[in-house]
Amino acid sequence: MSQLQNAFTLFLSLLVEAVPFLLFGVILSSTLLIFIDERKLIALMPRNALFGAFVGSCIGFLFPVCECGNVPVARRLLLQGTPNAVAVSFLLAAPTINPIVIWSTWVAFRDQPEIVVYRVIFSLFIATVIGCVFSVQRDPRPLLQTSLAKNLQGTTKPVYKEDKPVLLQSGSFLLGNGGQTLRLDENFAVTAVLPAVQALPIKHRWRTFVDNVLREFQELGGVLVIGSAIAACLQVFVPRELILNLGQDPVSSIVAMMLLAVIVSICSTVDSFFALSFASSFTSSSLLAFLVFGPMIDLKAIGLLLSIFKPRMLIYLFALAAQLTFLLTLVHSYVF
Repeated sequence: MSQLQNAFTLFLSLLVEAVPFLLFGVILSSTLLIFIDERKLIALMPRNALFGAFVGSCIGFLFPVCECGNVPVARRLLLQGTPNAVAVSFLLAAPTINPIVIWSTWVAFRDQPEIVVYRVIFSLFIATVIGCVFSVQRDPRPLLQTSLAKNLQGTTKPVYKEDKPVLLQSGSFLLGNGGQTLRLDENFAVTAVLPAVQALPIKHRWRTFVDNVLREFQELGGVLVIGSAIAACLQVFVPRELILNLGQDPVSSIVAMMLLAVIVSICSTVDSFFALSFASSFTSSSLLAFLVFGPMIDLKAIGLLLSIFKPRMLIYLFALAAQLTFLLTLVHSYVF
């Protein structure tokens, strides 16, 4: 009975610490989605592979989305003719390289600020390298699902409806004039004339904003509850000796935390609080592996990723991210 009480106490403490960051991230992400015109940003994207990959990795500062929201944004970038290097590096880096995640990581590891620094450096490096690798494939259509590739045939220009941007992904809704609901079909084409979000009456934009905040917070909040419960149960019910033995070896601890990151798939906005619960048992390098690899490879997002990319593309993406994360954190464990 005491173990259950301890687990519940730990679960609540993780939840209370993490919820404010999740809510703030959802509000900021929805603000940028509804009130910012992304066409101006896309027009400035560089075409050079290395520079484009680096810039793509840094776009998260402007679009601070976690791994639950980076897939729809990356899809829009690809549809609008953004180079592969930019879109792929954004897909990998955005969940980590954004002010909300950096802030939450600092709050969780304020006694270990090097964790924050190396998380940013490693994530930038991995996303930039993989973006450069995929820039070799200049035509993105062989990497994309057939239904999505059709929208790119014969054009590299942005995909608009009557010269107005398609901003929301499949499964999302937009309140149009008169209050009608507009949505995208299975081919990512809008089913009705979609005005630019910025052109909508202010009351409709605010209604869309509130709807998006509530929907995202509901979806991500459920994931946060599950992740916090798993962390609490592992800390209380798994034998402490097993955790300590696994966590002190440089190689096994890194592999274990990478596997845990994939299994848990917790939102990057709050994953630092999850990792903090293992700080006394695992090496700092293994915590870095969790914080770097987890946001890149998210089981929750595989369904969304498969709606964009072919399975072969995802295998290459995951394998490269895993290898680079393991090598960087292993070097870190021996050097630092």
